[in-house]
Amino acid sequence: MTIEMKQKAEEKGLTIQQAAAKLGVSAHTLRYYERAGLVPPVTRVSGGHRRYTSIDLGWAAFVRKLRRAGLSIGAIKKYAQLQMQGLDTLDRRVDILEGHRDAVRARLQELEETLDYLETKIDYYKKVQRGEAEDCI
Repeated sequence: MTIEMKQKAEEKGLTIQQAAAKLGVSAHTLRYYERAGLVPPVTRVSGGHRRYTSIDLGWAAFVRKLRRAGLSIGAIKKYAQLQMQGLDTLDRRVDILEGHRDAVRARLQELEETLDYLETKIDYYKKVQRGEAEDCI
């Protein structure tokens, strides 16, 4: 491989700053994801600079969604390890995701109930403001 060909190959992929901007996270977060084993190691070019592919971006976006959904770092790391082992781990990965999906659904139900209560309370206080009810709690 010539030097010119090598340089062109190194130019492929996004820099960490570009990847961070595209994902809406900091470069520090992307480094952490890799260091913690939440994503597979990112390809590095001469000088040790990371280059992010669409697959790397997909991993990081998935991790971000799992974190937003409340999955622990430990559970995400376990999931990532299983993913990297291949299709033989598919059942265990599905179990992790289904278990967390059920927890998210339960949390959504709690939030809906809380929202309904708040709406009722707001309506009650507005009636009090209009003189249509007495303030008791």
